[in-house]
Amino acid sequence: MDDRDMRAALDRHWAASDASDFEEEHAIYRDDAVLEYPQSGERIRGRHNIQSSRAAQPNRKHFEVRRIIGAGDIWITEYVLTYDGRPSYTVSIMEFRDGKVAWETQYFSAPFEPGASRAQWVERMP
Repeated sequence: MDDRDMRAALDRHWAASDASDFEEEHAIYRDDAVLEYPQSGERIRGRHNIQSSRAAQPNRKHFEVRRIIGAGDIWITEYVLTYDGRPSYTVSIMEFRDGKVAWETQYFSAPFEPGASRAQWVERMP
């Protein structure tokens, strides 16, 4: 799978994530994939378990992809994941093997107010 194919697979994955299409969202994962959430100390093993854990999430969610970068077997997506109207700035690091995600690590951060000490050098992002 070349980089264009990988990018297209990621585009399908994130669009399916936003649409709550759990079958298409998880088609990108290997059967033995591992997903880690370091901030909560959770590790989920296996595509079926990853999909089941996400399908059980009761919150309304929205994914806004800001940027996807990568090449070969390592791809990073920056996105805003909004649960019930609360944004979380998120980074997903995906490691591919044989064209499917073998390992994913996701980091989440809540928004915060900018520091006054750096205001003179800052422009506000949308």
